[in-house]
Amino acid sequence: MLIFNTQNELVSHLNFVSNATTTIGLVPTMGALHLGHLSLLLEALQHNTLVVVSIFVNPTQFNNPEDLAKYPRTLEQDLEKIKTISEKIIVFAPSVNDIYEGKTMAQHFDFDGLENQMEGKFRPGHFEGVGTIVKRLFEIVQPTNAYFGEKDFQQLQIIKKMVQITNLSVNIISCPIFREQNGLAMSSRNERLTKNERNEAAIIFKTLLQSKNLFKTRSSNRITKFVIKTFENKKNFDLEYFQIADESSLLPCVRKNKTKKYRAFIAVFVNNIRLIDTISFN
Repeated sequence: MLIFNTQNELVSHLNFVSNATTTIGLVPTMGALHLGHLSLLLEALQHNTLVVVSIFVNPTQFNNPEDLAKYPRTLEQDLEKIKTISEKIIVFAPSVNDIYEGKTMAQHFDFDGLENQMEGKFRPGHFEGVGTIVKRLFEIVQPTNAYFGEKDFQQLQIIKKMVQITNLSVNIISCPIFREQNGLAMSSRNERLTKNERNEAAIIFKTLLQSKNLFKTRSSNRITKFVIKTFENKKNFDLEYFQIADESSLLPCVRKNKTKKYRAFIAVFVNNIRLIDTISFN
C-alpha cells in the first residue's frame, strides 16, 4: 500500500503510473472508516484502473470548533481496514498546511440556494468548506470518477453543483447508504455513542420509514408534526430538523407534485452527538 502525505508526492506518482487509458477513482473521506466507506472503495475498484482514498479532517467545514476537536482521528486503524479491501489502493493523508498552503479558508461558491436548506441552516459556512476541500482534491488527484454516499445527500447535490459551476471534468457517483443491523446509518460519529445509545438510535431510521409510509396519504405538514412528537417523547434525543424536500432543488415540499421526486432529511442529537439520515420517498 502506498501512502502519500503531500500533494506533490501524490501527483508525481500518479503522473508516473498513468497513461492515456488510465482511469482514477477517488473516495474522499475524513477517516474513521466504516463499512460504508469500504463499500465506496469496492465500487471504485470495480470501475477504475487506480483508486485513491483521501483521509483528511477538513477544518473549513466545521462551524463548531468543539466538533472539529472531537472528530475521531484513527489513521492506523483506517489503513488496516483499507488493506482488507486491497493493497493496491493509494492513500492520500495530507496535513492541513499541505492542503491549504498556509491559508486555511473556505472559498465562496454560489450553489444556487442548495446550501440554504437543512444542514446549511444549522451549520453556516459548512458547504463552502465542503466545496473548497472537494474542489482541492479534484484539482490534485484529477479523478475520472469520485464516489460519495447518499447519507449526505444534500452534500452530494452541492458537489454536483460545484463541479458544474467550476467546469471540472469528473463523474460524481452516488452510492447507497450502508446501515447497521438495526437500521442506523453508518457514520464515523456512531463510534462516540454508547452501546445503549447506538441501539436506541435505531428510532431515527424507523421514523423515516414510518414517514415514507405516511407520505402516501398524509401531507408533509402532518408528517412533520408526527416526527416532532416522536422525538419529544424520546429521552436523550433532540430533533434538530426534519424536512421533506424536492430531491433536485432541496426546497421543502409544500404541496405534493407527481412529477417530482421527494426525500426526507433528518438531523438528531443523541446526547450531543449529531446524527443525520435520509430516505427517498419514491
